[in-house]
Amino acid sequence: MLQRILLSTGAVVVAAALLVLIPLGLARDPELCVDDPRTFPKAGVAGWSGEQLENAATIVRTASALGLGHDGQVLGVMTAMGESSLRNIDYGDWETTGFTNPDGSRTTSIGLFQQQEWWGSVEERMDPATAATKFYERLVRLPDWQRMEPSHAIHRVQINTDRDYYARFEADATAVVDALSGTCTAGRA
Repeated sequence: MLQRILLSTGAVVVAAALLVLIPLGLARDPELCVDDPRTFPKAGVAGWSGEQLENAATIVRTASALGLGHDGQVLGVMTAMGESSLRNIDYGDWETTGFTNPDGSRTTSIGLFQQQEWWGSVEERMDPATAATKFYERLVRLPDWQRMEPSHAIHRVQINTDRDYYARFEADATAVVDALSGTCTAGRA
């Protein structure tokens, strides 16, 4: 009798949880993963949606494939938020505000991470997974990057003028990574 009551109570709790979580977009089909845009929240996450979430998912997948866990995934997404608003743009962000490189040359920054020529070919910098890989290859070469302030670690990779610039994106990046990671992303640490 007690066993039937417990089973019945458990079923009610599960049903109630699903009734709350499904409309909120928080319950996920375990067969769907960060790779599948059908799992992206329709309303977006922290103001980021559509193409932006697809690009964030590519960054998360790339980090995971390289053996980087949650913290590394967040740093990559923070970087692309700060550099391109998670849009794979084929022009330099400096060009739109009239800036040139510190050496006086025109900027060649492109892609999600606004990587310049020395990062690789145009094709490499415009491919989100390759651009993310290039970012992560430099990040993991930084001694103790995991113990640095996230924005400071990114600054050391991106070599921009303000080491605290990326801090404003940390909460959004964490929310996006958490939303995209769901129940099926391996390697989360």
